[in-house]
Amino acid sequence: MGGPGDPPEGTPEGAPGGGEDEYRSVVFDESFVRAARLQEYSAQERMADHAPAVRRRPPLRRGLSRQALILVVLVAVAFGTAIYMGVRHPYQTPAAQKPAEALRMTVIPLAPQSAVPGAADPEKLYANSPAADFRIGAEGITLPAARRTAHFSDSQVMSALTTVKDYIVKSALDPTVLGGGEVRGVRVLLDPDQLTQFDQSFEHPAVDGRHAPTGWLVRFDPSRAELADRKIRVQGTLQAAEADSSTLEVTADHTFVYALRPPDTGGGATAGDKAEAAKTEASLFTVRRELHFRFDRDDLRLHQAQLIVSYVQAGPLSCAEDSANHLRPLLAGQTPKTGGPAGTNPYATDSATALCGSLSANAQPRA
Repeated sequence: MGGPGDPPEGTPEGAPGGGEDEYRSVVFDESFVRAARLQEYSAQERMADHAPAVRRRPPLRRGLSRQALILVVLVAVAFGTAIYMGVRHPYQTPAAQKPAEALRMTVIPLAPQSAVPGAADPEKLYANSPAADFRIGAEGITLPAARRTAHFSDSQVMSALTTVKDYIVKSALDPTVLGGGEVRGVRVLLDPDQLTQFDQSFEHPAVDGRHAPTGWLVRFDPSRAELADRKIRVQGTLQAAEADSSTLEVTADHTFVYALRPPDTGGGATAGDKAEAAKTEASLFTVRRELHFRFDRDDLRLHQAQLIVSYVQAGPLSCAEDSANHLRPLLAGQTPKTGGPAGTNPYATDSATALCGSLSANAQPRA
């Protein structure tokens, strides 16, 4: 440490040190001069009337530099903005998500009023049916404009719509699923809370409004029918809406028209005098599905959905046959069997009411 006579910034470079310099106490460098609290006026300044010999200099500023001060202010503003956005951000993830509901499903077979019309060329059937102007396959599942809601962004709404479209494609247009094959592609799109119900539906199918495979997807009994044309006709709508601050809902309402024929194995059942002659002919089968999906923020992030309502009308079918596990279509030339579904016990709370409708003649291809 320097002595009382040392300059504030230490001994000047090159100056002799120690007690060897007899003029050490009277030699000052520039830093020492700048640090002095008193400053002598110049000769010209002292010529003014009553001017003092010296003046007091303001103390040196030892605080933060301007650049450092600006940096501190910017950091404080950024920190405050981050805290504000964390509190006020409209897309903040809630602390806990609601568990997914169990799927409620209704499958209504539609019985034809006469023999099912058929033709060797599926294109002819389509051209003479109400599905003449329907689009083919996934092109018929059109996505509406994704508009943000009060608590969900445009991208989140689009994610929900895209997930629903993927589910519909996998569950109603995949030839493997339609033929009664692998259903994993459908399963992976469901919320994990619904997987137990999904698995039970295929392991132990039941007409109870909860465990019918045909409530989850469209599939035909492979021993009864197969696709005569993979160009499935589709038309319908998708609508998205916010249910609450943590839930987004999508409603899908689509009509699918399939061209079917008996399987090549010849295992198809016969019904009616014209069935044998119509074995090589195709016929149309119509399925209308109204599906209600629900999404929380985890579902949106993981590309999964909660299917909470499934309402299905399908025909031509026979009301006397079970349509829960597989759809067993009536093909070209066939007529429905007599009788209706098994009786329902209204006192049994776990038994769904059996329903069957009549397929309008206007829904069938014209001759």
